[in-house]
Amino acid sequence: MGDLIKRAWRSDLLWSFRKSPVAIVSFFVVVLLVSSAVFAPLIAPHDPFNPATLNLMNGFSQPMEPNLFTGDVFWLGTDDQGRDVFSTILFGMRISLFVGFSAVAFALILGVTLGLIAGYRGGWAESIIMRLADVQLTFPAILLAMLIFGIAKGFTPLHLRDQMAIWVLILAIGLSDWVQFARVVRGATLVEKNKEYVQAAKLIGRSPFTIMLKHILPNVLGPVLVIATISLALAIIAEATLSFLGVGAPPTEPSLGTLIRIGQGFLFSGEWWILLFPAITLLALALSVNLLGDWLRDALNPRLK
Repeated sequence: MGDLIKRAWRSDLLWSFRKSPVAIVSFFVVVLLVSSAVFAPLIAPHDPFNPATLNLMNGFSQPMEPNLFTGDVFWLGTDDQGRDVFSTILFGMRISLFVGFSAVAFALILGVTLGLIAGYRGGWAESIIMRLADVQLTFPAILLAMLIFGIAKGFTPLHLRDQMAIWVLILAIGLSDWVQFARVVRGATLVEKNKEYVQAAKLIGRSPFTIMLKHILPNVLGPVLVIATISLALAIIAEATLSFLGVGAPPTEPSLGTLIRIGQGFLFSGEWWILLFPAITLLALALSVNLLGDWLRDALNPRLK
């Protein structure tokens, strides 16, 4: 175990990480925010979604200042319903991260599968998949996600729409984001399938499914991981955009985008903190994930070594 840790510590990837202050800071910001969201029930001073714990007299409390009526102090203030903004950010970040990770995982699985089939099988399968990808690229991703969300929500029974809204949101973002995975994997598969180890696998009778899964897939995962990291930031922003427009997370499970939409309504009346702190959290989360993706792309690029 000790030798394994030493080899990992001396690897090119970790050496590049240790030499990049931006990557180090971004990593710790991501770890801090993700940990805060995961352990939100333990960290949050209040449960913002439990009506029994709310006090309307605490509404519009300013950050770090005692409330005029109750004397309670809240780190980041409260909203119009007396909900602690710090607690709502922690719980809202859980929704944003869950949607982001799930949407990217769905897009990755779908895109990698279709890319492998298109690159390895070729013929009509490649033509259909790549023409579908080309058509999808002509539409802005956010508009396509809104279209898919609206269609999927229309097929959802009325009494289940709030419960299924998060899953419909994941489906919409994932279906709007699979193309880049498919195009990259297809290109890499076209290169890999002509190499000697694939030809040898064919000669010994391996099935196409086994060749794609056990031989080609491990050799095309490098760029896929980079795309997944960058796509995570885009998925979080897409979720926030949809929720801000009112077609994302339901009011009963507000995400960062929903909190920003709520805060925007009070911005010009002087309650700036309701908008500012969720917006800063979203910016820090998306920016740090994006910077990590940029570093990973450069670290895994052999031309830059």
